[in-house]
Order: sequence, then structure tokens, then C-alpha cells
Amino acid sequence: MKTTYRAMQVTRPGTLELVERQTPTPGAGEVLIEVEACGICGADAADIEGADPMLQPPRVPGHEVVGRIAALGTNTPSIWKVGQRVGVGRLGGYCNECIQCRQGRFQLCLNQPFVGATCDGGYAEMMLARSTGLVSIPDELNAEEAAPILCAGIATFNALKKCGAQAGDMVAVLGIGGLGHMALQYARRMGFKVVAVGRDSDIAEDALTLGAHVYIDTSQEDAAAKLKSMGGAQAIVTTIGHSGTVSALMGGLAPQGRLVLLGAGKDPLPVSAGNLVVGERSVLGSITGSPYENEKTLDFSVLAGVRPIIEVMSLEKANEVYQKMKSGDVKFRMVLTMTGRGTPQ
Repeated sequence: MKTTYRAMQVTRPGTLELVERQTPTPGAGEVLIEVEACGICGADAADIEGADPMLQPPRVPGHEVVGRIAALGTNTPSIWKVGQRVGVGRLGGYCNECIQCRQGRFQLCLNQPFVGATCDGGYAEMMLARSTGLVSIPDELNAEEAAPILCAGIATFNALKKCGAQAGDMVAVLGIGGLGHMALQYARRMGFKVVAVGRDSDIAEDALTLGAHVYIDTSQEDAAAKLKSMGGAQAIVTTIGHSGTVSALMGGLAPQGRLVLLGAGKDPLPVSAGNLVVGERSVLGSITGSPYENEKTLDFSVLAGVRPIIEVMSLEKANEVYQKMKSGDVKFRMVLTMTGRGTPQ
């Protein structure tokens, strides 16, 4: 094992710097991962822009991490072996002690680090991780295509599982980007009538290719009225955080329909109480999920042929990749590779 490794750290808010660090030794219940790929998520922007400039050493972002176990700490469960392919998502490993863990709701653990924000992430060749946060990676997926599934994949897969719709029901996906392009694929393969909702016509063809039966361009028509004319959506999964856009679409929910929120905006969400009460409609927030749920997402992706559309770039280009992601000039997901493997797709 190398004594040092390369990492992209946030030297000051908004700026990534390539540095050489000493290879750490995993502590009790931890593993050391030799990272092969790390996806770039929209949430990385908040981690990079809002990083604590006083933190030493500076934070390493990234929470869609795939690699192999290089070393095991003490008291690591026997299911994990050196050389095993593993991943880590946004949730960095539950404590197994708090009230949420005791109730089996591990994704809501009260003492769980957020990878790339409160602990170092995967913009690096090596990374420490809690063993309770590890996800087993199927052999059928390479590291680059598995990485985005650990966040964008599980977030949308779980949201659709919670949305209350059944096969044959109409489900709308608002926002056809990094999360939305995964949601369309999952929704189609789950047997829903899939409606994609975007704000321009340039994404229409992609949306239909990814699995949408219908595309609604909000710049050309009233999306809520269109959904209502089609009988109403049993569920709307929104991947964006703009509260005004989300609120405007709620009129397209069918009675007993459910709005599932994935985009975590800062502004309050205006909701018509009358619309909720009279039609028995509801609003639900959905976080990513537990490691077990992440493995179910990966397995379904293999079974159903769901894959993220990605562009792969090397670790040292993380600043360039990050700026490209912020500009919105990405179709649909960027992935950093540590080994030079993989090609843009």
C-alpha cells in the first residue's frame, strides 16, 4: 500500500486544490477504501462553497464513492474483506445506538456523518469510511456507472417506492437532470405511465428516450393543467428545489395523489391547504436511504438495465468538473476516476 495518496481538498470556500496526504489507518469499525471513482452531485456545491475555512486538514468533498477495501479496522464485521468492491453514499454510516437506529430506520440515524460535508469524501485516491455505511457493489456494474447510483439512483428509486402509485398509474417527474434522468428510467421499468416535466424543448427527446411516455414543456404550457387534463398524476416526484415551480405543479395531482420532495430548497413551499384536504392529497420528503436499500437499488439497476448517463474525467480535473456541474452544462452526470479507467459516455 502507498504511504501517501492524492486528494482534492477545499482549501478555501469554492476552491479545490490537489494535495498529497499521508495514508491513514482505519480505526475501530472503519475501513480504508482505495477509491476508483466518485460521482459529482449537485449537493457537492454546498459542501465546497460552504466548507469551514478553519478546518484542518481541509475537507475532501464527494459522496458517490466506489472502490475496494484496502485495510480493515478492528471490530469490522466479517462480511467485509480486503479487496472487496464497496461503495459509500451521502449517509456515512449509522451509529446503531440512537432511537432511530433501534427502530430500524438507519437512514434517519441521529449520529450519522454526511460524507463530503462532515467527514472526508471521495475526491481522493483513499478514503476512510464507517463499516455501517458500506454498500456492496455488483460485479455487473463498473465503478464509474455505479457511483451515481449511490446517490442519484437511490434517491429517485426510493422516492418512487414511497410515492404510493401502482403499476399503470401516472407518475410525473419534475426536473430532468442528474436525478430526473434516473427517475424516468426507474419509473418506466416499475410500470408507471411516466410524464417528464421540464422547462425547455431541448430535453424532450432525451426524456422520451429515457422512459417518459409524455414530455411537458413548462415554457410552452401549464404543466398542472396538462396533468389534470390527463386525469391527474397519482404521484409527482420533484428533483428541483425551486419552491414556486414545485408549488405550481401541485394542481396536477389526482385525488389522494402524493408529492414527493427530493430537491431541498431553502425557501418555504407554498401549499394550498384546501387542495390537500379536499382531495386527500399529501406531501412527503424523501432522503436517500440505508446501505441495504442502496444495494437493492443497485440490484434493480442491474436487473432492469438502468444506467446513469455519465461523462468521466480524471481526479486532477475536479475543479473543471465542478465548475461545469455548477454551470448546468452536464448531460447528465459527471464522474471522477482515480485510475484513468473508463471513457466518456
